[in-house]
Amino acid sequence: MTQQGVRWTAEQVLALAPDAASRKAGSKLGAAGPWSEAGSSGEGTVWGLCGGSGSTPYRTAVDLTEASGPAYTCGCPGRGGPCEHALGLLLLWAGGEDAVPRAEAPEWAERWIAGRRTAAEEEGAGDAAGSPPAPADPEAVRRRAERRAERVTAGAVELEQRLADLLRGGLASAEQSGYGLWEETAARMVDAQAQGLATRVRELGALPDTGPGRPVRLLEECALLHLLARGWLRRERLPQGLAATVRSRIGLSAPAEGPPVRDRWLVLAQYDTADSRLTTRRIWLYGTGSGRTALLLSYGAAGRAPELALPVGLVLDAEVSAYPGAAQVRVALGDRFAPPAPTAVRPPGSTTGRAAARYGEALRDDPWLDSVPVTLERVIPARAGDGWQLADADEDAALPLTPAACARPGLWRLVALSGGAPVRVFGECGHQGFTPLAAWPRGPGEAVALC
Repeated sequence: MTQQGVRWTAEQVLALAPDAASRKAGSKLGAAGPWSEAGSSGEGTVWGLCGGSGSTPYRTAVDLTEASGPAYTCGCPGRGGPCEHALGLLLLWAGGEDAVPRAEAPEWAERWIAGRRTAAEEEGAGDAAGSPPAPADPEAVRRRAERRAERVTAGAVELEQRLADLLRGGLASAEQSGYGLWEETAARMVDAQAQGLATRVRELGALPDTGPGRPVRLLEECALLHLLARGWLRRERLPQGLAATVRSRIGLSAPAEGPPVRDRWLVLAQYDTADSRLTTRRIWLYGTGSGRTALLLSYGAAGRAPELALPVGLVLDAEVSAYPGAAQVRVALGDRFAPPAPTAVRPPGSTTGRAAARYGEALRDDPWLDSVPVTLERVIPARAGDGWQLADADEDAALPLTPAACARPGLWRLVALSGGAPVRVFGECGHQGFTPLAAWPRGPGEAVALC
C-alpha cells in the first residue's frame, strides 16, 4: 500500500476505530489545528505531535508496514489502540502531503521504530531456536472431552425438560416469570459447559416485552432451541458436516482444520457487537482470486476492543483456514505476506430474489443461521412504509432492511451514495431482512463503510 505511494481514504482509517466514541473523537483530530511536526517517511511510518489539555503534546506514531496490521504508539493514557490521536493522525495523513509531508523521522519516532524491528527479529530468532511444545497426552485430552460431553448432555436433557414444562404451562407463564426464568436457565447451561445453549436462552429473555409479534417469535426461538438440544443428543446420527455445526452451535470449539488458502482478500466490512461479557468483531473478506466470502471473528473482554482491525476497502495478501461445519464461512487468519493494499476489485453481485433464496438454501445446512453474506448488484434504497428497503433496479422485487439497519447512520450514507441511482451493496441477508455493511458507487470509487 504505502510502498505504492497510495494513501488511505478517511473511511478506511475510521474502520480501524475500536468504537463509536473513538471514531468521533478521532474525526475531530483529523484537521491540522492540533498537530505540529507531522510527517511521513514514505516507507509506511507516520508521526506527529498532538496538543492536548496538558503543556506537553502527545507523541503519536503509526507503522503501516506490518503485514499483521498497523501498529500504534501514543503518549496519551488511552489503552487498546488505535486511540483518537492515532486515528486523527491517519486522517490528517489521508488528506495528502500538504498536511503530512515526507520528512526525516524525529529521534523519538526512530527509536520506537527501531525497537519494534529489534523485538520482531528477536521473536523470530527465538521461535526458530526454540523447540516445539510437547504434545498433549491424547488419552488425557480424550477423557476431558468425554467428561465435557457428559456435562453438555446432562444440560441438554435438563433444557428439554424445562422447555416441555414451559410449553405445557403455556407461554403466558414465561411472561409472568420475567427475565429471571431465562437467566436461571442460562446459568444452568453455563454449569453444563454449553455456552451456546446459554447464549440462546439469554436471547429469549432479551426479546421485546411487548408487541404483537412477541408470542410467535418466542415460540420460534423455543423451537430452534429444542432443535439444537435434540441435535446434540442425536449427534451420532447426523451427517458429519451437520454434526460439526451442532457442536459449534452448542459452544464446543474446534480448531480451523481446513487447508490454508492463500488469496488477496478484500476487506468488505468490519463491525463490533458487545454484551456484558464480551466484545465480538466480525470482519468479512472476499477472495479476489477464489471468489470465496469468509468471516474472521476476533474477541475482546467486555469494554475492550479486539486487537485485530483491518481497513475496509483494501486487500490483504494472506492465508486463511476454514473451521469445520456444514457450509461454514468462518476462517482463521494465518500468515500475512504484505500490508493491506488498494484494489479496484469489487465482489460480484446478485439480485434480491437470489439473495433470499441463498439464505433459504443455507438454512438446510444450518437451521440456526441468522444471516448469510450477500452482495447485491444494482439496488436502490427506498422508503417502504415505516421502514426502508433495497429495490432491485432490474426486477420487480426488493429486500426490506432490518430494524437495526434502519436506525444506523450508515443508512443515510447509503442513500447519499445512491442519490436515487443503482449501487452495489454488501451485507447480511437473514430472516429479519437485509443489513447493508458496505457499498460502492455506480462508477469508479472506493468502498464506503456503512457500519
